[in-house]
Amino acid sequence: MSGADLALLLLILAGASMRGIGLLVAGRLRTDHPFVRWAASVSVATLATFIAAAVIAPTGTLASIPLHGRIAGLVVAVAVLAWRGGLLLPLLAGLAATLALSAL
Repeated sequence: MSGADLALLLLILAGASMRGIGLLVAGRLRTDHPFVRWAASVSVATLATFIAAAVIAPTGTLASIPLHGRIAGLVVAVAVLAWRGGLLLPLLAGLAATLALSAL
């Protein structure tokens, strides 16, 4: 087994173990428990970091879209999210704004 295969196997085992432990712990915690609030905060912060990286320093096809188009798409998506909630409508609105403004 190569080093890369071993690393992948260990990563899979670690991820599966964490998921199993999470399932065991989650069944015993209330939704207002501080640990659950902390985990939710960490997941939102992680998502925000990925979004910021995609807007500010994109790679691949996204890098061909001008910065003003990416920022406009983000602003529109956040505004629609605040207005209507959900995920699909803000995503579609943000994509539409990005495509419309990147052509300018």
